[in-house]
Amino acid sequence: MEGKEEDVRLGANKFSERQPIGTTAQTDKDYNEPPPAPLFEHGELYSWSFWRAGIAEFVATFLFLYITVLTVMGVNRAPSKCASVGIQGIAWAFGGMIFALVYCTAGISGGHINPAVTFGLLLARKLSLTRAIFYMVMQCLGAICGAGVVKGFQPSRYEVLGGGANVVNHGYTKGDGLGAEIVGTFVLVYTVFSATDAKRNARDSHVPILAPLPVGFAVFLVHLATIPVTGTGINPARSLGAAIIYNRDHAWNDHWIFWVGPFIGAALAALYHQIVIRAIPFKSRA
Repeated sequence: MEGKEEDVRLGANKFSERQPIGTTAQTDKDYNEPPPAPLFEHGELYSWSFWRAGIAEFVATFLFLYITVLTVMGVNRAPSKCASVGIQGIAWAFGGMIFALVYCTAGISGGHINPAVTFGLLLARKLSLTRAIFYMVMQCLGAICGAGVVKGFQPSRYEVLGGGANVVNHGYTKGDGLGAEIVGTFVLVYTVFSATDAKRNARDSHVPILAPLPVGFAVFLVHLATIPVTGTGINPARSLGAAIIYNRDHAWNDHWIFWVGPFIGAALAALYHQIVIRAIPFKSRA
């Protein structure tokens, strides 16, 4: 019996304590923090990877608008919500396309597909101002072309069905719409920061997380919540492309909301993640 007790004691001490998880495990820096991107990087302009990334953003935003605007028009065309995919289907179209397109382009351009995401990452010094402006221009051009192709297929129906343009719906004020866009974009951009965080990737390396999945799911959930309010913008390029091609006064009346709201939401998400969650300004440098 004494021999068995000794074996149990030795067995219990043979292996070290299980490593703690969560914040208690963050004792040593087991990851590499990417250095802040320079504000201007002129050498980028002479690199094919820079132009390739912009082309990827253009194509991704083009495909995003093409699929999602067609889905919105299909729902608007149906005699009843039950005869179409409904609001849930629209939300799945937006979220599913973001998941697929971010997965395809993340290794090329980072898979932004949204000027608000680009703006948030710019504030966090994840990319240069040169690249950020280039991305935003390509995203807007892609969105315009995507919506334009949809109108080219069915011009008369496009005009009648609203062209997928974002407006503040009846029963809501401009303040309601602005608040919905700010909070919705905050959810999206905060998810982007969390899903791509270098520290999370190192700490949770045993978890097979696919970054595009939570980003796409965040887009899906935000659409479920805010489609009744604004049709859900949270992406200035998406709103601009649909507004330019649809080009009706009521589509432009509230258009500023779909730029100001997403940019405020993205800025708040960047500040919250970098200052509160990561506490980067307060870290001592060795």
